Amino acid sequence: MILYVNGDSHTAAAEAVNPYAFADDDPQYFYMGRVAHPDNLTVSWGRLLSLSLRAGFHCAAESASSNARIIRTTREWLGTRTSNNDVLVIIQWSTWEREEWLIDGTYYQINASGVDQVPSSHQQQYQEYIANIEWQKRTEQAHEEIWKFHKELEKEKIKHIFFNGNSDFSKIQKQKDWKKSYIAPYDPVMTFDVVIKQQGFETVAANSWHFGRDAHSFFHRFMLKYVIDNNFI
Repeated sequence: MILYVNGDSHTAAAEAVNPYAFADDDPQYFYMGRVAHPDNLTVSWGRLLSLSLRAGFHCAAESASSNARIIRTTREWLGTRTSNNDVLVIIQWSTWEREEWLIDGTYYQINASGVDQVPSSHQQQYQEYIANIEWQKRTEQAHEEIWKFHKELEKEKIKHIFFNGNSDFSKIQKQKDWKKSYIAPYDPVMTFDVVIKQQGFETVAANSWHFGRDAHSFFHRFMLKYVIDNNFI
């Protein structure tokens, strides 16, 4: 069995044991680019879950990732395989406003922070994006895109589990029946962030969104119980 995980910094375990989000934040790993820092990945909930399941492990998570990137890279990875019968896909969804822009052959992850690095040719577009975000519309759009991806995986008979990172779908009026494939998508207290904090874990710093190794250890056990209770293995 292979455990494939994707998501943003929560799944990349940013800052879990060191202050880095991307591998190339650390000079010794400059050549690895934006992937998860190896030391953080070692203690991530995904890696710990793979060990408990005695499964192979592939993590495609990237800090600051958009859901568009998560879907694109998951499709690409699954598409490289001749069979996905032995794969369990677990995806942690990012915040609904993020986008992925392809500029001159390079993918950029865009959010509403106002500090993203984008080429000068797209600075005006970036400012307009920030000014024109409609949160309810973005939420509804994300809900529909994720639903379509769920149905795509379901059609291919690929086992998958989704869960929310920081955002949730509590404001969606027309809720879907995800069966066991989405952990409480409409419940605002069942996001990764809230579940972790309810157990008494704090972020690694007051100005950080990220959690340490103990929090990842707890969440791996949370996910292991869900996997076993719902017969994903």
